Amino acid sequence: MKYNVRVQTRSSREEIVMSADGTLKAYLNVRPVEGKANEALRELLAEEFHTAKSRVKIIKGARSKDKVVDIC
Repeated sequence: MKYNVRVQTRSSREEIVMSADGTLKAYLNVRPVEGKANEALRELLAEEFHTAKSRVKIIKGARSKDKVVDIC
């Protein structure tokens, strides 16, 4: 299943929130350096959807705040 995700890094919390327009908003407390935010996003989504991290793939927007993520 594909999801549109907006990522906010350097947050004081780590959580996933569904916004009014149906996109997911991910709050991460890591800096967006060397792919650390993408890895943290994959871990958080895997935990939220009760699946393995290997089943969470960033399809589009790996270097952007707005991403398209596929969760198998």
